[in-house]
Amino acid sequence: MLVQVALTRSPSLNLDHLTTLLDQIIIPAIPDLSSTAFKIHWFETLTSTNQTLWELLAQGSDQGTVAIALQQQGGRGQWGRQWQSPQGGLYLSLALTPNLAVEQGAQLTLCSAWGIATALRHYGIPVELKWLNDLVVQGRKLGGILTETRISQGVIRQAIVGVGINWANPVPAVGINLQTVMATQPQPTITSLEMLAAIALRGMMGAYYHWQNQGIEAILSEYHTLLTSVGLPVRVGDCLGIVTGVSATGDLRVRLSGNGASATDILVKPGEVCLGYDLPEREPATDVERLN
Repeated sequence: MLVQVALTRSPSLNLDHLTTLLDQIIIPAIPDLSSTAFKIHWFETLTSTNQTLWELLAQGSDQGTVAIALQQQGGRGQWGRQWQSPQGGLYLSLALTPNLAVEQGAQLTLCSAWGIATALRHYGIPVELKWLNDLVVQGRKLGGILTETRISQGVIRQAIVGVGINWANPVPAVGINLQTVMATQPQPTITSLEMLAAIALRGMMGAYYHWQNQGIEAILSEYHTLLTSVGLPVRVGDCLGIVTGVSATGDLRVRLSGNGASATDILVKPGEVCLGYDLPEREPATDVERLN
């Protein structure tokens, strides 16, 4: 059997339904996964699925272990920001053992984001990507990804990829949930939270195996086709530039042009620039900012 479900359960999720969906959705799409079992722990509410999964790994769990919650009390986003995790969303974390050089760590986020977006698009959800880790629909945030790692001698030995996806939960002005998206469909293509969880795992593990077998360049070419950031104007110091893509190390590629000089391509690291969502009000600009 593909799925082993832990004793910690949520009465709001249907075990038999989830198991059936995982068998139907994942195995046909990822033949390499047939010998690997997911070990799923699910909860009504907890502090953080990433935190809980690290605790499970410390107790001997391994790759394929999954923590799912319907609500998080202390969900985390990139750069330590709080991730709003109200009841009705999907909050899921997956353990991996990539044995990846530390400077390539952003590849895990890139391939996971691309994998989930591609899997959702298979079900008619027009998901795009905003660098580095956001899932967007109609210019609004559908979900986000947080990757955390454990490093030994310059190699990532363990990683947890956490994803939050808005299902039926309330969202802020810049957000959107899947119920709103599917309200415009003749017939909803994703019919339950269990189905959404299975689709997310299909995307994450499918992308992970694709990345291991084909390398990051094979994923990057497809990642770029979904990237909403390409073409956006940005200011870097005193120079103006245009976003041209993302590098294999997860850096943003920006083409600068200033003072009549030839265009210069630079790499901007995650955390050095924020390509925010359009809002009536915004935080004070920094030295690297998106232009209105």
